[in-house]
Amino acid sequence: MDKKQLHKIISESTGNESNICQIYAIKADSAVYDDCWHGFKTSDAMNVNSVTKGVMGLLVGIALDEGYIRSVDQKVMDFFPDYNVKRGEKTIYDVTIRHLLTMTAPYKGKSEPWKKVCTSDDWTLATLDYLGGRKGITGEFRYATLGIQILTGIIERSTGKKCIDFANKTLFEPLGLLKRISHGDSSKEDQFDFFMNRNPRKYEWYTDPQGSVTAGWGLCMSARDMAVIGAMVLNGGLYNGKTIVSEGYIKEMTTPHLKLGERFGFMNYGYLWYKPYDDREVYAAIGDSGNISM
Repeated sequence: MDKKQLHKIISESTGNESNICQIYAIKADSAVYDDCWHGFKTSDAMNVNSVTKGVMGLLVGIALDEGYIRSVDQKVMDFFPDYNVKRGEKTIYDVTIRHLLTMTAPYKGKSEPWKKVCTSDDWTLATLDYLGGRKGITGEFRYATLGIQILTGIIERSTGKKCIDFANKTLFEPLGLLKRISHGDSSKEDQFDFFMNRNPRKYEWYTDPQGSVTAGWGLCMSARDMAVIGAMVLNGGLYNGKTIVSEGYIKEMTTPHLKLGERFGFMNYGYLWYKPYDDREVYAAIGDSGNISM
């Protein structure tokens, strides 16, 4: 199948392929495939949903490389000494960065408190209210989009920089990608539109009233952005001869730490990145609506 045939198949599809807006592929640091559908251009960005988590995993690695964070086994509460822990709560003191990265952190309640967090003045501190619980550290996988908001606070408190500025300086700009701008604090209606609107967006990142980015969703990227990041990961943290993230951290990030169940296609899970196949060196940051960097 050639490019023209693939373009036609996707253009005429009424199935899952009809959702495809962009495909961009890189081999040996050069683009080998670039195509768009539904009025998108290569330069257009959109909310890539949970691919945002994979980017946060990389930012944690850079913060480790630069000495801002000592270890993934460092306790979360080390970074929030001013946080007022709820009476009777003990588990929160045992939660580490590794628990957040592997989605094995414990949380109170059966569902994520979207309304409470997304209407608060500080989404990171509001999420901390949800961390912990009576069951203690169980090591069980619990997918929590809001839970890893805590990583934003850890990066900001350890580096002294807003997470978006840290990301621009240490990841996007060194990769030759456009800087992200803050989407800004907004209404409930705008949050819903940001989730549901599939039209092109600016190169932006959703932020709370403090100007802190959303860690689990809300980053806008193009397919080219995701291909460049994927190529860097596959090359052990190198891109165009430049080290972006240490090889040691990339290896640890992509090493399977958990085997997921049927809901997640029995994929392996590293640090916010998936290894879809047991016998193939394929790694992916995956977001809803078919957003994939691999």
